[in-house]
Amino acid sequence: MRNKKNNKVLLEMKDIKIEGFADEKWHKIIKGISLTLSRGQVMGLIGESGAGKSTLGLAAMGFTRPGCKFTGGKVVFDGKNLTDMPENQRREYWGTRITYIAQSAAAAFNPAHQLIHQVIESTVRSKQKNKRDAQNDAVSLFESLQLPNSSEIGNRFPHQVSGGQLQRVMTAMAMSPRPDLIVFDEPTTALDVTTQVEVLAAMREVVKTFNTAAIYITHDLSVVAQMADTIKVLRFGEEIEEAETRKMLKSPKQEYTKTLWSVRSIQKPEIKSKNIILEMSGIDAFYGNFHVLKNVNIKLSYGRTLAIVGESGSGKSTMARVITGLLAPRNGSVKFKDKVLPAKLKNRTKDQLQKIQMIYQMADVAMNPKQTVFDIIGRPASFFTGITGKKLENRVIELLNQIDLDESFIDRYPSELSGGQKQRVCIARALAAKPEVIICDEVTSALDQIVQEGILKLLLRLQNDLNLSYIFITHDIATVKAISDEVVVMNEGEVVEQGLKSKIFSPPHPDYTKLLLSSVPEMDPDWLTNLLKKRA
Repeated sequence: MRNKKNNKVLLEMKDIKIEGFADEKWHKIIKGISLTLSRGQVMGLIGESGAGKSTLGLAAMGFTRPGCKFTGGKVVFDGKNLTDMPENQRREYWGTRITYIAQSAAAAFNPAHQLIHQVIESTVRSKQKNKRDAQNDAVSLFESLQLPNSSEIGNRFPHQVSGGQLQRVMTAMAMSPRPDLIVFDEPTTALDVTTQVEVLAAMREVVKTFNTAAIYITHDLSVVAQMADTIKVLRFGEEIEEAETRKMLKSPKQEYTKTLWSVRSIQKPEIKSKNIILEMSGIDAFYGNFHVLKNVNIKLSYGRTLAIVGESGSGKSTMARVITGLLAPRNGSVKFKDKVLPAKLKNRTKDQLQKIQMIYQMADVAMNPKQTVFDIIGRPASFFTGITGKKLENRVIELLNQIDLDESFIDRYPSELSGGQKQRVCIARALAAKPEVIICDEVTSALDQIVQEGILKLLLRLQNDLNLSYIFITHDIATVKAISDEVVVMNEGEVVEQGLKSKIFSPPHPDYTKLLLSSVPEMDPDWLTNLLKKRA
C-alpha cells in the first residue's frame, strides 16, 4: 500500500443491496457487496459498463439515484450509519466530509454562475473558511491541477473552458473542503495524457497530505494501477474478486478479470488515399481576442480516419467547430470536395449540413432526456431525407440494426440506456443524415475498455460498409493506434506534426510528441512515480 499509516477504518459497507425501478418492476443493481476503507487508503473499483461501480460509489455517501433504493446492508462512515439517518442529516456530510467527482463535468456545473463561486460554495457554507480565504485556496488548487491562468480562470463560466479544464475545476471543488472521503468517478476520462499525469499526481498528493480515503472508479486499468492500494472487480452488481493492486495486476484469479486485462485487440491496417474529401487551409480562429487556431492546414482522405491528438486546450474541438460552421475562422477556408464551405453554419445549404455530421464526447448531454430513441434518430432522418410515417420507422429500425441494437430500443429514453448504448444511439443519429464525413469528438473517452472496443469495431465496420471518412479527436493514444490511418499532433493551436500513423509513432519525435507518448500510463504501479522523478 502507498500509505503505510496504520489507520482505523473510516468507511464500512456491509452486504449492500440496491434495486432500481424500470419497466414497471424492481431490478437488482447491487447484490450484496461489502467494502472496507481506512483513512489514507484508495480503493479502485473496475468493471465494464453496468457493473454497478458508480452506484456503489454513490452508496458510500449513503445516497442512491432517483428510482433506486437500498434493500439491504448498511453504510457506516466514521462510526455513523448513514443508511439509518434522515436525509437532512446525511446532507450535512455531503460536499464537506464526503465529496464526489462526477464523470460528466459538463452536467455538474450551473451554467449561470462563475466557476470560482461554485468551487468554494460548500467550504464557505460550512464555515470552514471565509470567502476570501476559500478563493485563495481555490486558486492554489487550480495551480496544483495545472489549470492555465490559475488566478483568473475561476472568473469564467463553465462554457468558457475546455472539457478537460472543467474536469480539473470539478476536482478542485471536491478537494476544497478537505474531505475525509472522496469518491472519484472516472475523474480523468476527459483529460489528455499530459494533463492526466499532473492531475493524478495532485490527487495522490491530496490523499497523502490530508490522510484522505478515496474510492477511485475507472475503466482505465493503467490509471487505477497508479492510484489504488487495492482493486475490487465488479460485474453485474456482484464482486468478482478483490486484491492488493500489485497482486491483482500480476496474477488476477478470475477469468473475467483476465478479460479486462486483455481487451483492445484492434489493429487497423494503415491505408492512405490520395483523394481528398475535406481540407482546412490557413485556418486562424479566435475566441474574442484569444488566438485559438494558428495557420492550421489538414487534409482528410476518402474512406480514411484522421486522428487529431493533443492536450486539452490545444484546439482539437475548436477545429471541429470550424469544420461544422459553429465557429467562423478569421482567416483561411474549409473545402469539402474541392468546394469552399460557407464559414458560418447559417449560410450553409441543407446538403452541405447533411454531408458532415458530428458525434459528441458526452452522450449524456448530447441527447434530449425527454425524447425517445425514435425521436432522437428519426428527427435527422426525416429532416435530411424527407421520409415520414412507416418509412421513417423502418429507417430508424434499420439504423438501430446497423449499430447492433434491436427495435426494442425504439421507445426507450436516454435514462434507460447504458453508456455504450447511448453512444451507439448518437452514432445512429449521425448516420441518419447519410453523411460522408463524421467528426468523432472523444466518443470513447467515457466508456469502459470492453465497451470502447465494441464502439471502435462498430465505427470501423460502418466505415468499411458505408465508405465513411472520420476525423477522430481523442487524447487516447491507444485509440489512435487502433483506429487511425493518419495523425495530426496539435499544441497551443498549431500543428506540430502530421503524417501516416507509422511515421508519427516512430522515432525520432519532436519534443511535444515525445512528451505525449511518454505520458501514456502503463499497467505498472510505479510508472507515475518513476515518470515524475525523471521530470523533476
